[in-house]
Amino acid sequence: MMVSKEKDNNQNNNDRGEEDISYRVGDAYLFLYYLLQFYGHTWIFTNMSARFISFGSDALAGTFYFVGVMMSSCQLLSILELFHIADGLENRRLLARFVQVMQRNFVLFLIINQEEFQSKTIVCVLFYLWNVLGLLRYPCELLCLISTPSISLVWTRYTLSVTVYGLSVIAEGVSVLQALPYYKSQGIFSGQIPAPGPVYVYFPYLLMAYLPLLALGSAITFQILLQERRQSLVSWSETKKRN
Repeated sequence: MMVSKEKDNNQNNNDRGEEDISYRVGDAYLFLYYLLQFYGHTWIFTNMSARFISFGSDALAGTFYFVGVMMSSCQLLSILELFHIADGLENRRLLARFVQVMQRNFVLFLIINQEEFQSKTIVCVLFYLWNVLGLLRYPCELLCLISTPSISLVWTRYTLSVTVYGLSVIAEGVSVLQALPYYKSQGIFSGQIPAPGPVYVYFPYLLMAYLPLLALGSAITFQILLQERRQSLVSWSETKKRN
């Protein structure tokens, strides 16, 4: 019996040790990911601001040319966050993050990525809003991994993020509306698709159908973001009380 108990204790200790190692590896990975995203968004925001200060409104037309590659890289990396949540590395709502990631990538790669659209002012507006969201989120996430952030930082992150997200949704809707005349005249992404019968896809109709989906997805995401804000503030208060 004593031998059996010792084996059970050793097995439990080994299991706890493996869990601790996995936990530390996961935290180290998240730290590097958040740091990389923070660096990318800081670089974009700094360059856009410096160009705007130097050249004024003339800098708007060249926004995508100077920061488009970095922005595309950051948005592609953000797809990893869906796997973080699915694997339990991040304790967030998968639906809200999925909607945000897909919204940005849809607008970035199907609309802004078109050369004729890249010089529009709405591109600069969207890039600023997306970067503000990143700069609100990633520093706070980094601090949460190593310590307990201040209540002012938590409140600012979650309160402003909801507001800026709403503005970004409006800007995304405007970008879709501005893109409609271009796609109607050029016929890009329109044509027949492989199917049992002849099916013709008219891409402007898909863009118009996307607008109500954008509104519905954003409304659901708003509710989830407000719930996350309330839960985070409550969690911060409970952590402080325990400490």
